[in-house]
Amino acid sequence: MILSLAVGAIQPAASDAPSAECTPTNNLRFICGAERPEDVARIPATRWLVFSGFSNGAGLKLVDSSAHSMRLWYSGAPDQIQHDRQSFPRCASPPHAETFNAQGISLRTVAPSSHRLYVVNHGGRESIEVFSIDARVDEPKLSWIGCVLLPDGVAANSVATFSDGTILASVLTHPGTSITDFVLGKTTGGVYEWRPGAERFHLLKGTELPGNNGIETSLDDREFYVVAFGWRSVVVFSRADPSKPARRAVAPGFMPDNIHWHEGRLLLAGMQVDEPACGGLRKIVDGKADGMLCHRGYGVAQLDPTTLQFKLIAYDGPDPAFNGVSAALLVDNDLWLASYQSDRVAVRKLSYSLSP
Repeated sequence: MILSLAVGAIQPAASDAPSAECTPTNNLRFICGAERPEDVARIPATRWLVFSGFSNGAGLKLVDSSAHSMRLWYSGAPDQIQHDRQSFPRCASPPHAETFNAQGISLRTVAPSSHRLYVVNHGGRESIEVFSIDARVDEPKLSWIGCVLLPDGVAANSVATFSDGTILASVLTHPGTSITDFVLGKTTGGVYEWRPGAERFHLLKGTELPGNNGIETSLDDREFYVVAFGWRSVVVFSRADPSKPARRAVAPGFMPDNIHWHEGRLLLAGMQVDEPACGGLRKIVDGKADGMLCHRGYGVAQLDPTTLQFKLIAYDGPDPAFNGVSAALLVDNDLWLASYQSDRVAVRKLSYSLSP
């Protein structure tokens, strides 16, 4: 299904109403019609990007970073279904494209031009959906191969994996807790682990934080990194002993959301903490945290995994056409931005190259 989403096209809004015209504003250019593209991954050594769609039916979008075009990728067609019943015997059926609601995503290379894509799904079931990607052809081929269900009453936010197939899923809020709680710094979420062959996910005791958000694993499989949204921090845990945090680093001036690798550094993005256009810090009114619908500026930073020093690489003030920055990805000097609120993805140029 081609969506014909060239930059400059006008598309119906998914969450911002009414939709602004899909023309460049400030430093940003857009591909519209993405329906809350909350997270993004790049298929290695290709021009192709994958954006999630945090809305029922928004599913996965495949973006050509050279042509600046986009199409709906997962359709649920028979040729996209290759259920691996041996690896995922407790997953009865693929997600329905009409309700597929994708939030956090994570990509892992398993062989040359062969990858696994892990997707947090809220559409029809709370699960981690698993896909294979064959990138040997010019346009990669996507195949659903299975899923792992979350425990009853639990919804994942982000997902990451270790090289042995172990899946980690972050949970922002457990039942009985709220966004307001983690804005106040109270513990609300946790990290859940599923190992190949296990019946279900289980909570890793000690990983409970104020708003467990983005998650990533270390390149040597020894640690994992969790964004504590309420602390605006990255918290590091040892895989061997996740019972308590090993290290912690506070982000410089923005609220990091998703976290992914880029050339030996961790890349994070999020909205500004103190936004004058929105009256400063996020407020709690009548006992409830505001929904941050007021357009905030954003920051993007690299994090050195050894020193835990941040390097801010991009920032900007509020843009009336794009709010809720939640992830970033670099393709050469193009910085691609995801959003959990907007009806489009954004891209801007960096004026310099980043060194690993």
